[in-house]
Amino acid sequence: MTNRQILVVDDEEHLRELVQACLEDLAGWETVGAGSGEECLQILQTEQPNAILLDVSMPGMDGFAVYARLQSDPITRSIPVILLTAKVLPSDRAKFAQMAVAGVIAKPIQPITLTEEVAEILGWDE
Repeated sequence: MTNRQILVVDDEEHLRELVQACLEDLAGWETVGAGSGEECLQILQTEQPNAILLDVSMPGMDGFAVYARLQSDPITRSIPVILLTAKVLPSDRAKFAQMAVAGVIAKPIQPITLTEEVAEILGWDE
């Protein structure tokens, strides 16, 4: 067990719960879930996670808007962000590359390899 904490932000409750279960059960990491960009920003007022898994497509404040807010705040700017997205168009890949996110994980996620993908992107040796 490690004391690493990951904030999982996704408006799809079942997917968010699946991701959290994988991270907790397979890697032993703590997770906090947020169902919206607004909820993510509220949680970050009191929590300092080691990383954020952020859905790109959410109603209201989407992942791009949340990421921009995170980058504009000196306290949250240093938290690595991994985007969760079903969009893998070349134009999206270019946009992701310009954003300087830690990484991108395509949906549908693969529960068996999710923790390995996250650890590899973040440089966390198991």
